[in-house]
Parts: sequence; structure tokens; C-alpha cells
Amino acid sequence: MSDSARHLHQPSAGPETLPRNRHFRSGPFGVLDIGTTKIACVIGRAEADGTLRVLGFGWQKGRGVRGGGVTDLDEAERAIRAAVGQAEDMADTRLRSVTVNLSCGQPESRLFNVQWPVGGRPVTDADIRRVVQEGRSRAMTEGRETLHAIPLNFAVDEMGGVADPRGMHCDTLTARLHVIDATNTALRNLSACIGRCDLDIAELVSAPMAASMSTLVDDERELGATVIDMGGGTTGMAVFAEGQVLHTAQLPIGGVHVTNDIARLLSTTVAHAERLKTLYGSTQASPDDEREMLPVPLVGEDEEHITKVPRSTIVSIIKPRLEETFELVRERLESSGLGRASGARVVLTGGASQLSGVREMAAAILNKQVRQGRPHNLRGLPDNASGPAFATAAGLLAWAAGQGRSMHDLDLEAERPTGLVRRFVNFLKERV
Repeated sequence: MSDSARHLHQPSAGPETLPRNRHFRSGPFGVLDIGTTKIACVIGRAEADGTLRVLGFGWQKGRGVRGGGVTDLDEAERAIRAAVGQAEDMADTRLRSVTVNLSCGQPESRLFNVQWPVGGRPVTDADIRRVVQEGRSRAMTEGRETLHAIPLNFAVDEMGGVADPRGMHCDTLTARLHVIDATNTALRNLSACIGRCDLDIAELVSAPMAASMSTLVDDERELGATVIDMGGGTTGMAVFAEGQVLHTAQLPIGGVHVTNDIARLLSTTVAHAERLKTLYGSTQASPDDEREMLPVPLVGEDEEHITKVPRSTIVSIIKPRLEETFELVRERLESSGLGRASGARVVLTGGASQLSGVREMAAAILNKQVRQGRPHNLRGLPDNASGPAFATAAGLLAWAAGQGRSMHDLDLEAERPTGLVRRFVNFLKERV
């Protein structure tokens, strides 16, 4: 990450935002956060002082999407078109491509150590690209596609901890790569849906990594922190340390599952279950819960047939589901082997993190310090889009502008020339 300078909001407004980046893209650029409960589009640009300005914003209730994946192309297309149209009208511009969050396709995260022979000459751009491509090749699994191959650090011979080895002489270049991939079929469905909206996908970005970019402060990135993005259909997590994202994971459980539990156990509509969760939901019982009676219309009955249940019943339904969620998060952290690297800090974000008592429950189960994270205010961002539910969209905007990337001046995704003769010429160039 680049050095901090001017932040995206005033210091008195809360924690620091993303550091100023010298490699901002000018824009305008559009991002699309496709989730189970909402679909949001943001159009923004980078200002001369390094801050980001929102030019257009639109969002729609999620349709045709479940667990981050497209389940109904027609419904998802209508929702995406509506959200993009709102943002385009506000920004008075038309998008050709968008940066999209990746939360479908059972994304997986792995670390690789890759060695590349240099032969005593200075390390070049081509060496860096070959190391990244080698990591992609090693990570290749049938039926899956690599989305990110992020260099975390390098070693030149025996000297480790090198951020940028270009120009340094060595016999062997070693890189530690963080690779994130997902299933091909889910990505194809997502691409098909975006294509039906007359848009191209500029980039796919891991959703929990994007949420981290808009909620973590510099010290948390350096000292170690875990972001838990509690969405509608999924719960994502990203582990940061030494300024880098070391691990991401996703659980197929989210706020929708809590709503469905309430609807099923109380025999009420999903819409009313969502209302009960939002207005009265909590993970902590209080002495008044037994006395506070809540009206619950029953499915299939007319408006006169309304039963009443104590608020304690709602709490008793919500609590086990969220306990299960944090226990699964704890298991994923332990199995990743990054428990110590993740530090003592957890940042909760996402719409489902706003339930009363969630912060205290997370602290007890994960045995870490917990705070709630919300996207740091961007210039021009509507007030109704400044909450934790829009952390991923805000992070996507920062990524599209150039934040969060290592070696900004080098395109690690540049395609290699093909053909036997061309490959042979490149082979000679890299070794002469």
C-alpha cells in the first residue's frame, strides 16, 4: 500500500480511511456489488488530491441471486440494469465496463512459494510476470479459474522481505503469492448476466478483500486484523497482516438465513420476518423480552388472524444461527494456520453485522477485540449508503481507482505473446 497522506474524510469523523495513492486511475469508473439482498452500482473518479468522489449511485433489492451466485438470469439482469441506470443518470455518463465483486463460485484462498532462476543478472519486469504466471499454473485446478495472484513479498537469493526486487541481482528469485480462485461455471453465469446488461467485466475482486479496503485503518493492516463481512447470503472473511491480505474465505451463511429461520419457526411471511429481525432482533436477552409482545401475521391467514409472541422468542431464534456463524469463522481461522498473523483485532461489517449484540457475541466466541466497520465517507456518497451494508461497494470503488495493488506500475495480468518463434525470442530476451 502507498504512504498515507490526505484521508477521504475529516479526522474528527472517525477512523482513518484508505491511504492516498500516487497511482490513482483518473476515471470515471463504475463498480457493481452483486449480493443476495441488494445490488448496488457506484460510479466515481479520483480527484487531483488523491481522494475519491462518487458521481453516481444506484441500488436495487437483490433479485435472481443467491449466495452471491446468479440463479435467475432474467431477474438478475433487470435488477442490475435498474441499479446501473440509476447510477448512470446521476453521473450523467454511460458505463461500458464495471468492476464486480466475487462472492460466487465457492472461492478459495491459497499461498504459494514460487522460485524462478535469474542467473545473477538484474531482476526484470518479465521475471516478475513469469513468477506470477508460474504461481497461477501451480494453482490451476480443473473446473476452477484463478482470479487473483497477488505477490505478498519477494526474496532475492537468501535475502527475504523484499517488496520490489526489480533491478536487484540474484541467482534465484522467490515470491510468496496469494492465489484466489473460483469455479468456472459460476463465473460464466456471472459474466453472461453482466453481458446481457451490455457491460463488460473490467475486473473481478474478492468481496471480503474489497470490504477490507473500505473499513480497515493502516495500523490494522500492518499489525494484523480479520474483517468479517456479514452479507445477506454469505459471510466473507479476510485476514490482513503487514499491509497484505494473506487469506480470504467465504461461508454460505448470512442474514437471509436468520430471516428464514424466523419466518419458518413463526409461520410468518419472509417480509415480516425481516421486519421483526430489523426492528427487534438481538443476540442478547433482556429482562423485558418476556413482557414485550410482538404481532406476527400468519402465512395464509387473513389480517384478522394475528398471533403475538414475546421478543424473547425472536432472540432465541437469532442467537443460535449467529453463534453457528462465528463458530464456523473461528474454525476457518484455525484451519488457515494464520491465527497469530491475524492479530487480536476483528472488524465486523456488512448489513447483518448491525444486529444488536453481534459485536459482543463475536468478541466472546473469537476471543478477539471487535469493532464495527463502515465505509469511510467518500465525497458525494449518499447518507443512506454510508453504512456497513455498502462496505464492499466502497472497497470496489477504491480498487477500481488503483488502491490495494502491489507494484502499481507493472501489469501482472499482461498476456504473453503466443507462438513458438515469439516464445523463443522472449526466452532469449529474458536471459541475455
